[in-house]
Amino acid sequence: MAANKGSFSPPPGAPSTSRSDLTRYLLAEPTSIVPLLSRALHRIRSTPPRIIASPATQPRRAAVAIILRVAPPPNHVFPAPTQPAEGSSPANVPPPSLTEFFQLDWVTAPGARPEILFLRRDRPDGQDGGRMSGSGPNTRETHVAFPGGKTEEGDEGGLYTAMRQTWEEIGLDLAELSYTPIGQLDDREITTSLGKRLLMILSPFVFLQLTPHTTPVDPSPGTTLHWIPLSTLLPKPIGDGPKWSSVSVDASSRLAPRHSTVLRVLVRLLVGGMKFPAILIPASFYSSPALDEKSIDEKRAHVESAGPLEREHSLQFRARRAQTHETLKLWGLSLGMTLDLLAHMAPPEARRGGAGATLLPPDAEAELMRVPVMAPSLASVFPRFGYPDVNFWIWVFGKRYRAVIRGWETSVRAGGTNDRRINWTGSALTTFYAAVRKALVVVIVVRAIFVLVGLLFGGWLLFVR
Repeated sequence: MAANKGSFSPPPGAPSTSRSDLTRYLLAEPTSIVPLLSRALHRIRSTPPRIIASPATQPRRAAVAIILRVAPPPNHVFPAPTQPAEGSSPANVPPPSLTEFFQLDWVTAPGARPEILFLRRDRPDGQDGGRMSGSGPNTRETHVAFPGGKTEEGDEGGLYTAMRQTWEEIGLDLAELSYTPIGQLDDREITTSLGKRLLMILSPFVFLQLTPHTTPVDPSPGTTLHWIPLSTLLPKPIGDGPKWSSVSVDASSRLAPRHSTVLRVLVRLLVGGMKFPAILIPASFYSSPALDEKSIDEKRAHVESAGPLEREHSLQFRARRAQTHETLKLWGLSLGMTLDLLAHMAPPEARRGGAGATLLPPDAEAELMRVPVMAPSLASVFPRFGYPDVNFWIWVFGKRYRAVIRGWETSVRAGGTNDRRINWTGSALTTFYAAVRKALVVVIVVRAIFVLVGLLFGGWLLFVR
């Protein structure tokens, strides 16, 4: 990868009727998802992304690679390879352009299946998530993400960071001719403490595999690759319809100091938990990557050289994994970026009228149901609290947030989808989390008053009467 460091440069950057109107449009489309993917990738390539400059107080940035491929039908017969012309070699054959790719026989063949790559990272210490709500004792939820990571000194930009991190994590060289960079989705702000502190700016880059077969990979230990059909993420009738779920997060982990056990317990009792929307990915759709001889030899040598305790721990972890049935969950930033990509598949006339609503979770807020383009990714980072009064107070203090949503809707309906001067996503998140912080203060104060009144009333009953 280092040898190719100077051989590539960042690519140029990509551009809602009612639900029933979008459904009628999709029914008129070919049953294959390939034409929708072609539309999305051409739009991403032709539309500049919104770039968020890093403030001087927080210069950290990161980048991820969203890798797509089209799996040919299992029964497709490829023609015999032709001999290269005299004086030329296969390495000199230029890769197909984006338009030419979607005209290839194996891409347009019936049964061709567009897929997206997710990573699953193991944590042998068992800290990779709690048990699913309503699941059996042998079921664990497992979260998936895209390959990528933080920008390091010497990186030539976000595109290089995404390619370097992909190479280091899974051994996939995106600088090869088998892959082409399509463009970049809008930058995203990663915050903590309910949007109060900026951690870094995240840049998602989209890549397309140009060959019918994936090149060999060498993922780092504990990392597995999962090619997920886009049909499992797209709404019906064009797709199978996503299976929505949720991920529970302890609110005290976001609001209380990490080392203050008493305060964390108190916040947990007063505020409860948060739930973020998630999409369940059926277990039948993912598989572990095939290991080559080199990887097998390295893993065998590692186990043999390990001490007795480490070897026993490794065997116990593998046995525990074999006995559990894991369900993949797509949520958070990864879900938001995925929905950004899927929203590009809708036609322009549908995007101006609310087509994004078809990608929203069933319990999304009414304001988000009206936002055409970015509402799906926006909804993925908006939590709902376990206590109804918390959600009520968020609505009470959410006047500015709803005003931003209405302004966003007006801008898009007026044809302002390419207006990059206003960061609607950032403004919506900022105002929403400001309402959340005010709501939590009110909830905690009200609960404290009720507790105090209860103690006083109990003392009066005990000592006065």
